[in-house]
Amino acid sequence: MATTSLSFLLSHPNPKPHPSLPSRRPLSVSVSVSCSSNGSGSEPAAIHYAKHRRPADENIREEAARLAPSSHGFSARYVPFGAGADTAEHYSLDEVVYRSRSGSLLDVQHDLDALKKFPGEYWRSLFDSRVGRTTWPFGSGVWSKKEFVLPEIDPDHIVSLFEGNSNLFWAERLGIDHLGGMNDLWVKHCGISHTGSFKDLGMTVLVSQVNRLRKHLNRPIVGVGCASTGDTSAAVSAYCAAARIPAFVFLPADRISLAQLVQPIANGATVLSLDTDFDGCMRLIREVTAELPIYLANSLNSLRLEGQKTAAIEILQQFDWEVPDWVIIPGGNLGNIYAFFKGFDMCRELGLVDRVPRLVCAQAANANPLYLYYKSGWKDFKAVTAMETFASAIQIGDPVSIDRAVHAIRSTDGIVEEATEEELMNATAQADHTGMFACPHTGVALAALFKLREKGVIGTHDRTVVVSTAHGLKFTQSKVDYHSGLIEGMECRYKNPPVTVKADFGSVMDVLKKKLGKL
Repeated sequence: MATTSLSFLLSHPNPKPHPSLPSRRPLSVSVSVSCSSNGSGSEPAAIHYAKHRRPADENIREEAARLAPSSHGFSARYVPFGAGADTAEHYSLDEVVYRSRSGSLLDVQHDLDALKKFPGEYWRSLFDSRVGRTTWPFGSGVWSKKEFVLPEIDPDHIVSLFEGNSNLFWAERLGIDHLGGMNDLWVKHCGISHTGSFKDLGMTVLVSQVNRLRKHLNRPIVGVGCASTGDTSAAVSAYCAAARIPAFVFLPADRISLAQLVQPIANGATVLSLDTDFDGCMRLIREVTAELPIYLANSLNSLRLEGQKTAAIEILQQFDWEVPDWVIIPGGNLGNIYAFFKGFDMCRELGLVDRVPRLVCAQAANANPLYLYYKSGWKDFKAVTAMETFASAIQIGDPVSIDRAVHAIRSTDGIVEEATEEELMNATAQADHTGMFACPHTGVALAALFKLREKGVIGTHDRTVVVSTAHGLKFTQSKVDYHSGLIEGMECRYKNPPVTVKADFGSVMDVLKKKLGKL
């Protein structure tokens, strides 16, 4: 049987054996992949590939270029959101376009017929074989699903920090102690990523495409710009810095955490602090990108959603391709809820799984336009003026992706729930007491879970995933204020302030005995 480099296998979706590559020093690693094609011709039951060490003077990007396969026939394009495969209006991903001719949002549409030539079992095996490796670019949780993301991009144009592959952990104590004995509660830690938020998953795709437009097609794009409540700006600036692309960030003055503000500054972005809210920043960046050759990086751009959807595929992988019952996602600009739906539904359509989970979008009560729309029976959408919330990244009153979010919720028999400031901070504190260090946005999702458990909507034994979108270390001031009892009008029921004690044995023992009970 022909033996080839593992990197060649992982970069080529055709399960048929390939001619041997030039001999190189072998490592004692062997991979078996069992699959069959829907196409004509017989396929081997199993193919064994040996991993070979690349030459010492060759890096992983150069290795990927040398082993790049011939064209595989997969493709993707922009179409108006909601359009079918036979739509007459479509655009190449190499075009700089953000809306359809009618002004609606665009979506990235894959050639599913080409992907369906290979069965779901094949895709599951291929994606599983790439996890945790350093083969470029498949060490990334996003690019390990390259065929489902940007199938036509050259690996040499990809800008990746090996994002994704984030922890899905069993929240055992939280489920047992605080949620009525839930025994199958999980938290997907998308915030454990390079810049501390899930935004990295989308930004690697967007900046990679910009890199392709600049390097390969010589498009006169001078940089990438975004409006941000914090996390998007961190991701834009980091990936642009890695690719030597200028980044321009519009931030609402005094409305994001210092940890969020310092990230784009440290990465060398041009940061404009504007006396407005996120919606005002968004209006300005759209006006600027209409006049200057700056590529828009906000979720109006559907490329980002292609990366973000891989978190859904990753959840399925981590459950050995079993579908959870519920997935709860914080929602602000609302692109992420659609991205998760798209990832789950694509896997269903291509036979990797047989159903999708029910989705819950959790909004802060101070910025809840989708919740109000849902409660009206989808009859009357109105943008709101978002009020200040500890969940600052979802403090958005006029979400760009409202139509996408409605489609995701309705297609999955989903639910929209809201959380007050006290509810989200209490939920965060309860989670932290069980070993987590949750951001306020995760607190919104957790508070929604508490409410749905109390209502009996989510069952004790339902497999439930809460998506944590950012790292708690970005929002330490909110925790300091909570545990200090300094939040006006909030009881801070689960606060745990430090105890000031004299530095002598007797005083220390008095405090400990009081804490532990009489010994």
